[in-house]
Amino acid sequence: MRVTYLKRPVIENLLNYASGLHPKESILLLRGKVSKDEVSVNDTVIPPFATHGKSFSAFPLHMLPIDFSIIGVAHSHPSGVLTPSTNDLNQFYGRIMVIVAFPYHSERNIAVFNHEGKALKFKIIDD
Repeated sequence: MRVTYLKRPVIENLLNYASGLHPKESILLLRGKVSKDEVSVNDTVIPPFATHGKSFSAFPLHMLPIDFSIIGVAHSHPSGVLTPSTNDLNQFYGRIMVIVAFPYHSERNIAVFNHEGKALKFKIIDD
């Protein structure tokens, strides 16, 4: 994947949700489309039975509905660290992982990663 496109409302949802749950970690599912060279994220969904703690967030995979538009997961790092932990990579779900880091002010507090933990470029699409 060369580029990840995030719609502006997705960015706002990620920042607001993370800020609202701080100092606990937030977690959201990412809904969108995947093609050969790009990923487009157009919506977020709260996973069923999600749990939020001071250093973790999770959801039971077996409770997810069959939804092929779920392409990844976003979660927050209240610590402000904008890189995935080993646990983040071990719990990777989908094609991309988005991390939102404290202080949750703007897209500068957001990073996108692949399953290997490599940072991916992303562009914001204004509606």
